[in-house]
Amino acid sequence: MVAPSMVGGVRFAGGWVFDRVAAGWDVTVLTADGTDSRALRILGVRGIDLDKALNSRIRGPRPLALALDAALFESDELVRRKLFEVLDGDMHIRLWGGRRAGEVDPALDEVPGRLQHRLSSAARAFKTHALAAASAARVPAQCVAPDRVTGDCTSGAPVPGDPATRATEVFWSAEILRSTGAGIT
Repeated sequence: MVAPSMVGGVRFAGGWVFDRVAAGWDVTVLTADGTDSRALRILGVRGIDLDKALNSRIRGPRPLALALDAALFESDELVRRKLFEVLDGDMHIRLWGGRRAGEVDPALDEVPGRLQHRLSSAARAFKTHALAAASAARVPAQCVAPDRVTGDCTSGAPVPGDPATRATEVFWSAEILRSTGAGIT
């Protein structure tokens, strides 16, 4: 997983990451913050500093799958260049967020390029605890349930549409990038 912030990565892809770990995958998370965080340990992954990883001359094993914050792809030239270097391979790449996500009606079932990952019960529980650990401010008790952490806890009521409250995480296939070589629009 590649994300500008550890909290954002956990919020949008933490369940998918946990389910990969539970399936026996060795998962690494690249973020600009929180590389040695309790939240990542809860999910069973190791963190690496994003800038160091992007600028390193040492290369490790090539990943089989990648989840990437589309906003980071859209805004960071180095991330875009590195991603285009691996697009010709058979790596499974999925993106979350970005401009395209904001333009699509979430109520639609069939949207070209949209991928959905239904979280296991364990992934929902571990994601909840990872989000609670990742929060800079302590999450009030009324905002934590076995299957969610709400986004706005001032009233204690869940926030509709908050990715942290869903049992499904939504991604976009990077196939659209392979053919166009362009941004996610």
